Amino acid sequence: MLKRMTALSVSAVLMVGALAACGNNNNNAGNTASPSASGAASDKPVTINMFTASPEYTDAFNAYIEEYKKVKPNVTINLEIMQADYNTVLKSRIASGNTPDVFQTTAGGDIDTFAEYSYDLTNEPLAAAMTDAVRSNMSSADGKVLGLPVKGNLFTLIYNKDLFEKAGITEVPKTTAQLDDAISKLEAAGITPFANAYKEWWTWKHVFQHFVDAAAQDAGTDAKTLVNQFIKGETKFADHPVLENNFFNFIDTTIKHGTDKPLERDSNAEVSDFASGKAAIMTGKGAWDEEAIKKISPDIKIGIMGYPVSDKAEQAVIITGADQALRINKDSKNAAAVVEFFNWLYTSDYGKQWFSNVAKVIPPIKDAPLPDLDMPKQMDELLKTEASGDLSVNYSLDTFHQKFGEIMQAYIGGSKKKEAAIKEIEQAWQQLGAAQ
Repeated sequence: MLKRMTALSVSAVLMVGALAACGNNNNNAGNTASPSASGAASDKPVTINMFTASPEYTDAFNAYIEEYKKVKPNVTINLEIMQADYNTVLKSRIASGNTPDVFQTTAGGDIDTFAEYSYDLTNEPLAAAMTDAVRSNMSSADGKVLGLPVKGNLFTLIYNKDLFEKAGITEVPKTTAQLDDAISKLEAAGITPFANAYKEWWTWKHVFQHFVDAAAQDAGTDAKTLVNQFIKGETKFADHPVLENNFFNFIDTTIKHGTDKPLERDSNAEVSDFASGKAAIMTGKGAWDEEAIKKISPDIKIGIMGYPVSDKAEQAVIITGADQALRINKDSKNAAAVVEFFNWLYTSDYGKQWFSNVAKVIPPIKDAPLPDLDMPKQMDELLKTEASGDLSVNYSLDTFHQKFGEIMQAYIGGSKKKEAAIKEIEQAWQQLGAAQ
């Protein structure tokens, strides 16, 4: 997820690793330099420029860079992290011929958008290490693995167990009627139901995908097919009541029963509102926020639940998968060193524990333990009895998602009526939903 909480630029230069042969890629005809061809040098200094948009993992990234120093002492990795205008800056650098050795995009549709700049990792050990679901998220339409997962992810409503108990809520709501009842109980106990971060465009897509999944199920199809139908102009909101009515009703409900000034509440503000007990439920977020919440309130008891999108309890499910990808520039003169570095990270004993113990994220690779956090543990338990929803944000480009967020911000701000918002969303989906 390209989280845009605040503008942030971090440049960390650490001496790490030496260039060495990678050697085992047999499917890199489209790559300028394969590890087997150019990775023979052992002492020559190498600099890898890594440009990402995940400031929340700055310390974790620096940790694996520093650890790699012990493995390859002659490689320098320049880590640059930017949130504000990341996509614009990345596209500008690519257009000017200054594509970083490593860069970040969303997964799904953007895997194909940036395919011509991306190293083919299909036959690399790191690709074999990915879980099947994550590998699919990192693959192009023709089946090539062109991305590296930043992490596995969990998208869910997050609730405060103590506040639910205080309000007399004994079971998490799974239907819209049950959600209305929970809201009434919370407010009767003097508790604000919802904390939102509607100032951020990217939180909107996280909410919307739960309703897209339900709409696909109601239509007797899958989310990918439904999204493609919207992109082709073959279906409309009016064909799907869960989108035309339930989604907007949910948004209206979170505004009416949420924290004040919704268009001024960014991601950090939402975390603060929730962690400090000002609101009982967080919208638009997921597992990545647990550490930030617990830094404010270490003893908070967190719960997760699916979005009550309809009167069908079975449609209230959590969503899991990988939505962010690192890409290796196939034309980089240091491609061999970069591939070797990530093969080490995704297959070594250090790498397997890095996801869980250092980054404290849901591992996107096999045979790695879950982090010692509440949300991943609850996710693991839920998935033993319930299926995950489809990560449908991966089927549209972030150019559409950003426009979608802006339209919805105008809607809750009162400058755009529901009918106008729907029409503009449908148009944006056709114009921006897929690579032209």
